Amino acid sequence: MLILGIESSCDETGVALYDTQHGLLAHALHSQVEMHAEYGGVVPELASRDHIKRVLPLLTHTLQQANKSLSDLHAIAYTQGPGLSGALLVGTSVANALAFSLNIPAIPVHHLEGHLLAPLLEADAPAFPFVALLVSGGHTQLMQVQGIGEYRLLGDTLDDAAGEAFDKTAKLLELGYPGGPALAKLAEQGRPDRFKLPRSMLHSGDLNFSFSGLKTAVLTLIQNQAAPLDTQTRADIAYEFQEAVTDVLAHKCLLALKQTGMSQLIVSGGVGANRRLREKLSARAQQAGAQVHYPRIEFCTDNGAMIAFAGAMRANHNMIKESAFSVKPRWDLADLNPA
Repeated sequence: MLILGIESSCDETGVALYDTQHGLLAHALHSQVEMHAEYGGVVPELASRDHIKRVLPLLTHTLQQANKSLSDLHAIAYTQGPGLSGALLVGTSVANALAFSLNIPAIPVHHLEGHLLAPLLEADAPAFPFVALLVSGGHTQLMQVQGIGEYRLLGDTLDDAAGEAFDKTAKLLELGYPGGPALAKLAEQGRPDRFKLPRSMLHSGDLNFSFSGLKTAVLTLIQNQAAPLDTQTRADIAYEFQEAVTDVLAHKCLLALKQTGMSQLIVSGGVGANRRLREKLSARAQQAGAQVHYPRIEFCTDNGAMIAFAGAMRANHNMIKESAFSVKPRWDLADLNPA
């Protein structure tokens, strides 16, 4: 079965072709980062217009890469939500129009399910069940995953997501947009033990997160330094901030494995590309006799491959449901669970 995947939930337009026998055949992605950098964040109307401009050329390019045509498709998967309404409408419209014209199914996919299943695209894919850490600019969640569509929320962020805290802290350090990768790069030059920031909810006993207080602590720390901050001071603050976030994420992940009795962890979402987080999780999991699985770096951020794959898995499990033309800007992942 050949599945076309279309992702347009925020500021990346992704298109991919996934074959259930031969795997991922081709994928293409356009990022709007440069366009939104001028405004210091995503402008929804501009994002929607850019998706309109990009999606069909990317679709044509992907088909050509794989030496396929529209007539070869068996289904079209698309991100129905959550995300920006206007951006979601672009991918949803294109997917449903194409599916209708080709008389094939259109498969609505939950954006977070796409991220959650992305590590299964890799050669060392884990088998079900496992614990999943979904960590990005909008989400920091721990999920217990029994199988396709069987998700139980173990812990969530009570305020800022980890990626959001990265971006806000980067702004305090005047690192520009997008801030998360810039902060991680600056942290590589930082020195340990100069500053100490709180590890919020590290010993709360539950699997929830909180990062807004950490951001406030960074602001207080900056205000207590001589202005303007020199490069080394900014690097030292970035280092300690990253250590604080990754300490909490790693601790909660290991706690989730212990509480569920599972030995496999997958990490997905934009912050899943963070090198320091990967180092800590891999080391601590090995000590605990557990395994950690990551998607390749290019599939940590939004992409069409994860949507095509999620659609293919739903098709394989006969989980394609008739869906009226709609988008779901707010959509709980647990709503996918069988009734």
